[in-house]
Amino acid sequence: MKASRLFEILYYLLNNKSVTAAELAERFEVSVRTIYRDIDAISSSGIPIYTEQGRTGGISLLPNFVMDKSVLSEKEQHDILANLQGLFQLNSDETDSTLQKLSAIFNKTAINWLEVDFSWNSYQKNYFRDLKTSILERRIIEFDYYSSHNEKTNRQVEPFGLWFKHRAWYLDAYCLMRQEIRLFKLVRMRNLQITDQQFAERYTTSDLGELDVREDEQKDIDLRLKIAPEMGHRVLDEFDFEKEVEEQDGYFIVSTTWKDNEILYGFILSFGEYIEVLEPSCVREVIKKRAQMIIEKY
Repeated sequence: MKASRLFEILYYLLNNKSVTAAELAERFEVSVRTIYRDIDAISSSGIPIYTEQGRTGGISLLPNFVMDKSVLSEKEQHDILANLQGLFQLNSDETDSTLQKLSAIFNKTAINWLEVDFSWNSYQKNYFRDLKTSILERRIIEFDYYSSHNEKTNRQVEPFGLWFKHRAWYLDAYCLMRQEIRLFKLVRMRNLQITDQQFAERYTTSDLGELDVREDEQKDIDLRLKIAPEMGHRVLDEFDFEKEVEEQDGYFIVSTTWKDNEILYGFILSFGEYIEVLEPSCVREVIKKRAQMIIEKY
């Protein structure tokens, strides 16, 4: 406990120019005499810490002191802080302490280069925290899952990692019900619980890419879409402009591949009158029937 407190005192001094023994005693819940013994221990280890008496005095480190960081280059230090700043968006409570400590050690200010707004789906932020815990501790998790066919099932899985692919976050996990590796879409997970059951590693990391199966397995379908210029901003938002889009007579001709499911048809209909499905004919027929059903309602 004492060694941990000595490091905490050092980190605190790195972030504060001068503090009193009483302040440190209150912070670490020990006596002032214990704090002075800790200061002596830190000083005897070669760290330039000193005390000043009087009303404006206190305990300080020499102004230019920075802990030895020669193992890491300047770029590596900046990269570490930048990556931690990104993680801060997902796990602010735990990461903030680490970020402050390393900023003090490197004598650098972490630049806030990334902002993630989870206000539209706040529960997902908590899922990131819980999933990280379950992955690192290799603990089985349980949750309710809603498939694209509106089927609700309760799952127990052994989580491997989180993936961002196809415009969404997925959990990569071994499903105990299906007895194989599956990808679960985070937005379809509810009531997630970390169990006390731990699991042993079944596969190496290199195996996972070959074994992944989408939980809502549907066939791929090749699309060719004609989108009006009024929806140019949507084209930029939704498609790879360099690989999937060509411009023709002011229109955008999009060639892309999607899963043949309800999400696809809802996506196409969201463009209203500004889109036409050129290929395949089966998708054209589905859109035509759904448009007719919409007309009948009005």
